[in-house]
Amino acid sequence: MNNEMKIYCANLKEYVKFRGGERLCDIYERLKERIGITPICARVNNKTENMSYPVFSPKQVEFLDASSPSGRRVYVHSLCMVLYKAVHDAFPGIKLRIEHSISNGYYALFIQDGEILVPAPAMVTTIRHKMREIVEANMPFVRHEKLTTDVVKIFKKQGLDDKVKLMKYSQDLYTVYYTLDGLADSFYGNLAPSTGFLKVFDLQAFKKGMLLMGISKDDITKTDKPVRQEKMYKAFTDYLDFNHIIGIKNVGELNEVVARGDTGMLMNVAEALHAKSFGLIAEEITRRYRKGGARIVLIAGPSSSGKTTSSKRLAIQLMCNLIVPQIISLDDYFVNRTETPLDENGEYDYESLYALDLELFNAHLKTLIAGEEVDMPTYNFETGMREYRGKKLKLGKNSILLIEGIHGLNPELTADIPDDQKFRVYASALTTLSIDDHNWVPTTDNRLLRRMIRDHKYRGVSAVDTIARWQSVRAGEEKWIFPYQENADATFNSSLLFELGVMKEYAEPLLKQVPHNVPEYAEAWRLRMLLSYFSPISEKDIPSTSLLREFLGGSSFKY
Repeated sequence: MNNEMKIYCANLKEYVKFRGGERLCDIYERLKERIGITPICARVNNKTENMSYPVFSPKQVEFLDASSPSGRRVYVHSLCMVLYKAVHDAFPGIKLRIEHSISNGYYALFIQDGEILVPAPAMVTTIRHKMREIVEANMPFVRHEKLTTDVVKIFKKQGLDDKVKLMKYSQDLYTVYYTLDGLADSFYGNLAPSTGFLKVFDLQAFKKGMLLMGISKDDITKTDKPVRQEKMYKAFTDYLDFNHIIGIKNVGELNEVVARGDTGMLMNVAEALHAKSFGLIAEEITRRYRKGGARIVLIAGPSSSGKTTSSKRLAIQLMCNLIVPQIISLDDYFVNRTETPLDENGEYDYESLYALDLELFNAHLKTLIAGEEVDMPTYNFETGMREYRGKKLKLGKNSILLIEGIHGLNPELTADIPDDQKFRVYASALTTLSIDDHNWVPTTDNRLLRRMIRDHKYRGVSAVDTIARWQSVRAGEEKWIFPYQENADATFNSSLLFELGVMKEYAEPLLKQVPHNVPEYAEAWRLRMLLSYFSPISEKDIPSTSLLREFLGGSSFKY
């Protein structure tokens, strides 16, 4: 080989020769028998790249298949372009809008003349067959990088007005986009080498549109299966309706509001929607309480969904209804550290339901509901032991128990308490704002950015450490929270339309501090790209009671 250099292949844990300008796919072809996976993308110097990436200097390269988090995102985005191509070819004049992840899949709508067109079953079947044809043809996803002004012209010609509006506020001279058989599109991330990589998928009729199903989280050779999420779907669509009413469906439209200087009104309306939601939940709790039920309110949700502020704001609304909330911390019911279950790594698993003394907790709940006094425990995190410090609790007239914790919706947590005595609230940051019609803002990214800012501000934790722990946090959520979310009596969407524009100024400096030489750099770079779509928004008009203050600081609540 002329001009021979070497990459360090992390898969093989050795240096491999290459020629300057060789693409990753070409390098892989020489190594595929030894690597043992079929990569859909690669991590180059801890940054995710597509397989057509040309290498001109020594790099560290790790080839990734669809089972990796980066590979899974590439797979889904590539499927979305196949879906767009299928709709474009089969039903010219109908627009495709991919709203968000729901029910283990991706919710897609047909738009015709600005209105939702509910597809007939035959339409869904036609598109599914067309997608199969495209996959079997093994068409390449061709990456392009052109002047942004030229890309705008291409998208305008295709009628992708949402992308044109988004790019109006781009500060990039050049823009990356892809073509599939001549059809152009852009995605938040990389695409697969070709459609032949996408053999595992399904498309089903769902509500007013379709549900695109990708690969299973447990087995990439199998299609993910839909799960019933009626309550989450309603919470999601209710917020979408709100987005449409105020005229902000995507980031381009949000950036227009910022450019006009109208963010103050947007914040007022978004915060009013939160206040209305808390008020309605409190009214339902009060109604059930007056009928003799709802003596315990359980508030659950994943990390950084705003559970703590939600519980405090709900408590205020209950007091307005002449009900006195008494707050219990689940943390005080931890078993002694030596009795805590261990995870697969042999570490104490404080996320496990069985890290709690369920027998004692249920006994205390029954005693309190009966109007009797309880000697409350306090968990000492330094010693890892339960202590009793003389703290007594007794429910008075018009009192109600308010309990916040990740296990709130798990029936086993309160197994000894009749269902009519419980009211369960699920808080989730369902990010309904789209980047454009084919790209959405992942809810998990919104929560991760919230957590990163809070971890740094209040716990002295770096962005590297927050990112490093996130997969473990997500695994705990999948096990202990998400399976029970449909048990909720009320679902609260804690997201705020403007929050990513506000968090941008907090998160970007933290993400830029993530060094290139750690694996977490790939995720940091991806989040920086997400934030780059948003025009910055000042926090000055955010009220002190806002849920977002839990993460940014400046709250009137004590945490």
